[in-house]
Amino acid sequence: MASRRCGVLRREARPGNARWRLAGEVSRALSGVRLEEGGAEERVVRLSVPVGEVDPLLWLAAQRPGCRMYWSARGGGFEVAAAGEADVLAGGPGEYPAALRKRQGLLLAGDGGTRYYGGARFDAARESDSGWAPFGAYRFVLPRFELRVREEMRELACNLVLPRDVGRQDEILAWLEALPFPSEEVGPSAFPAPLRRLDTPRLSGWRSGVGRALGAFREGRMGKVVLARRVDFDFEGPLDAPALARALRDVTPGCFHFYLEPEEGVAFLGASPERLYRREGRSVTSEAVAGTRPRGGSEADDRALGGELLGSEKDREEHAYVLRSIREELGSLCESLRVDGDVSEMRLATRRHLVARLRGILHPGVTDADLLEALHPTPAVGGYPREAALAEIRSSEPFDRGWYAGPVGWIGAGGAEFAVGIRSGLVRGSRLALFSGAGIVRGSDPEEEWAEIEQKISDFAGILGLEGRDASG
Repeated sequence: MASRRCGVLRREARPGNARWRLAGEVSRALSGVRLEEGGAEERVVRLSVPVGEVDPLLWLAAQRPGCRMYWSARGGGFEVAAAGEADVLAGGPGEYPAALRKRQGLLLAGDGGTRYYGGARFDAARESDSGWAPFGAYRFVLPRFELRVREEMRELACNLVLPRDVGRQDEILAWLEALPFPSEEVGPSAFPAPLRRLDTPRLSGWRSGVGRALGAFREGRMGKVVLARRVDFDFEGPLDAPALARALRDVTPGCFHFYLEPEEGVAFLGASPERLYRREGRSVTSEAVAGTRPRGGSEADDRALGGELLGSEKDREEHAYVLRSIREELGSLCESLRVDGDVSEMRLATRRHLVARLRGILHPGVTDADLLEALHPTPAVGGYPREAALAEIRSSEPFDRGWYAGPVGWIGAGGAEFAVGIRSGLVRGSRLALFSGAGIVRGSDPEEEWAEIEQKISDFAGILGLEGRDASG
């Protein structure tokens, strides 16, 4: 644990000393493998040392661009920033459940702290556009270096895959000894000025898409579909994506925060309120989230908006589809499953949602690949029934969602946690693409759903000075 005495970090927790101590551990681990016989099965060795206080996102920004990652749990308690790749699990559509199962052996051969971070596309069956190409259909990374914060514990770690990394000792040690640590806090970032906005679809196309969905409801082909919009902003210069992630984290407490940078100049980041699932051993939790209202400007307004959401027949119907689907899908994998209490409010800094939480005990042998296959996409981001809603999304949305609304999180030997990758954006150089959706059910109004999406992208808009840049019809 990092500690202070008279305002000065203890010697052993200083970043320079942490690098030196970790380099010694790495050198001994790699040298020891040379004494072993060849042909050994691969295993992960995770080495860590205490480190002083540093903001993980500031540390992330200081690392060499390309293959950087950040994750923080909703409600605090765990943050990790990471750089480099010790192992990568990536591939094409339809491959990742089997690939995850295959990699489970490497996870089990590591210590309890070993984690792969990443995610997958919303719809692997849809053709990917070039903007999402660096991410692939799925991508999970065992980082080379991690800065982890758990409560008051801070540690710098290096992951080794043995015996594979024996021949990379000089490279790994050189990178480790050069790891930069920011020495001071920095003020708010200055972002380049926005130049233009492009909405896909525009308002007229949005009205048509919602109209088609309402027609499908009348014909009995669907109960709910979530339609999304893409809003592209061009800026005067390249966006500092780690700085944007830090600013977003600071204005969106109570969310999962994620940042995935597979190559220099490209990053997917967001602040999601929604958990897909969390697994601890055979215990699993999930939640049904739907319906949106803003927070009020006064206590009285806030209570009124909360009562409006809880009493809304339309939002209750939308939420019921989500809860029903998760109970069906998760129930098939569980020995027991229960819903904790009644539908209630999830209150965030700027908005609120309906939520119901589920807890279960998985059947022996159920894997994270099984959970991801069963739960994604929930009707909170797809619709109900699933296949009919996906078909509608493919025919209605004139853009590729990519990783927007896909599963994003981590997998370890003893547990896993995934958020739904909503309230998110894709940075590519000087362009930011924001994605957000709205649940369409019987009685949905196109203009109201359009306005809801504008409110959902307001966190990014406020940071970047995009307020008031709505699109015309």
